[in-house]
Amino acid sequence: MQIESRSTNLGFMQTAADTSLAMSRAAKCPPRAATASLALLALGVVYGDIGTSPLYAAKETFSPEHGIPLTTANILGGVSAIFWALTIVVSLKYVVLVLRAGNRGEGGIMALLALATASVRDRPRLQAALLAIGVFGASLFYGDAVLTPAISVLSAIEGLEVGTAAFKPYVVPLATGILIALFAIQRFGTGVVGLAFGPVCALWFVAIGAVGAWNIAQAPGVLRALDPTYALHFVTAHGAASFLVLGSVLLAFTGAEALYADMGHFGKRAIRIAWFGVAAPALLLNYFGQGALLIGRPDAVTNPFYLAYPAWALYPMIVLATAATVIASQATISGAYSMTQQAIKLGYLPRMTIRHTSERTIGQIYVPAINWLLLIVVAAAVIGFGSSSRLASAYGVAVMGTMFVTTLLTFFVLRYDWHYPLLLAALATAFFMFVDATFFAAALHKVMDGGWFPLALGACVFVIMRTWRRGRDLLRERLLGGSPPLDAFLKSLLLYPPQRVEGTAIFLTSSPYATPNALLHSLKHYKVLHEQNVFMTVEFHDVPWMRADERIACELLADNCWRIAARYGFMESPDAALALERCAPDGLQLDPMQVTYFLSREKIVPGTTPGGMARWRDHLFAAMARNAGTISDFFNIPTNRVVELGTRIEI
Repeated sequence: MQIESRSTNLGFMQTAADTSLAMSRAAKCPPRAATASLALLALGVVYGDIGTSPLYAAKETFSPEHGIPLTTANILGGVSAIFWALTIVVSLKYVVLVLRAGNRGEGGIMALLALATASVRDRPRLQAALLAIGVFGASLFYGDAVLTPAISVLSAIEGLEVGTAAFKPYVVPLATGILIALFAIQRFGTGVVGLAFGPVCALWFVAIGAVGAWNIAQAPGVLRALDPTYALHFVTAHGAASFLVLGSVLLAFTGAEALYADMGHFGKRAIRIAWFGVAAPALLLNYFGQGALLIGRPDAVTNPFYLAYPAWALYPMIVLATAATVIASQATISGAYSMTQQAIKLGYLPRMTIRHTSERTIGQIYVPAINWLLLIVVAAAVIGFGSSSRLASAYGVAVMGTMFVTTLLTFFVLRYDWHYPLLLAALATAFFMFVDATFFAAALHKVMDGGWFPLALGACVFVIMRTWRRGRDLLRERLLGGSPPLDAFLKSLLLYPPQRVEGTAIFLTSSPYATPNALLHSLKHYKVLHEQNVFMTVEFHDVPWMRADERIACELLADNCWRIAARYGFMESPDAALALERCAPDGLQLDPMQVTYFLSREKIVPGTTPGGMARWRDHLFAAMARNAGTISDFFNIPTNRVVELGTRIEI
């Protein structure tokens, strides 16, 4: 492999969306205007998922299947539970606490994991445990990436059933068609759609807030739900049903992880302004409005979101809801692309084709393999589950799994990175951990009703990521075990050098101190040495961006032989040619037309070598290696300048 990750810490970030052209323009505006622009854009990108939760959260909370009578007291209790869940989990945990934990300005569960594991480097066992937990938390995100488009779009289209039951047979086909179209346009990029994210979602929040206020005016007594005793009674007074209903209450804050994941795109200030200024008030008004509707019309529990609107507004709201859910889905899909890219760079997934869909915006990428795989699984989820209510049973498990991991990692950052006293760090996170654990346990009861789906999907991704990482480590060990030290080899070679030929040979190597197999094979077959030789290692570190003074390390070894280390963060794309150009101040002069890149291509053969993986994991790793993307594309190397030399390696 030609990628070296110097740290064992996994630092790629779960990001939920692309950076749009509007954000680039906002950065050039005066500070207040820039913050306002970013806050507007954050409404769509950051709050698209949590903003569309009213479509199904209240309906599932008050579902008759829980066995809780739809009395006024219980309606007030359900609304109060949603209110305090949003306040504790979103406002206090994420907006106030977790947003403080940035990794050079970037956020997300994997950026948090990088901070946590870096702070416990002197505790290898603890570090290994945190890495395993963090990778599994990241794996669960792919379950979220499947379920968010499925439940969001399906719940929006189900509004047609409110107008007339005649539309019911067409809900699933129509939702599936919309999702197919959404995934089909991904290859064209999301720049144009991205410009509409903020305005459309701003209109959405205004619409749901306004109808909520209108319904509250009809039954102002619903405001008594602000009293936390109603929530406490609701979750304790009905036996097992009180506990199980929490698995539906948590649907109100799905998407909260995006607040932290997109911190690097928008900044803490813009995210907080968007939440407290627009998203939170609109959401709370709508939930209280749905509660007010149910107090007067208990039969509206079949779909309290759409039934809260007057008849003339139903179909316009279906259109607006569909647009809002498509935006929420787009943000999640883009987040899956981003996470995949970071995982590839840090060696947890094999190389894949990654296309940049914008010349002006770095964050806009398209990963064809992930796109079509997601489409297949999303379509299967929509058709297989058939309704938003059944999908809701599967949704909460993945969400709460990731949130619980975030809270756990926050403790280690507080204690070992920020050096808070043990008691203070424990108090700061124990309450949130208890809340997360309670919701997670409530969600687990739905494992047999669909919760197995995101868990199974996350487990598959976890096995793939861990297998690829372990396989790469074993492969590196085999390569280094058969390669002599580079310095000693060059010293011996140059005592009686072979014939030198014009040009520059670039050898990409996974270790800067071992002789590349490509050089050994080149000498064996061609029996010549180029006039200038460069041994280049590309390193990915567990920080989002490398500083300019850390980017390149260039060292002259002997007789026009150079050793180069090009360093990148997990948010950056490698460019071998550009890295070589930056070595000019150190004396390395290159003619691009006289450069040849020598790459090693290993054929992986499952073996019985002691200390390896299980046989089935060997075969899985070998299959992934055969189908990995080309090194030249990944490192942006001109294909007409590449020579590949193969070798057979048993792991």
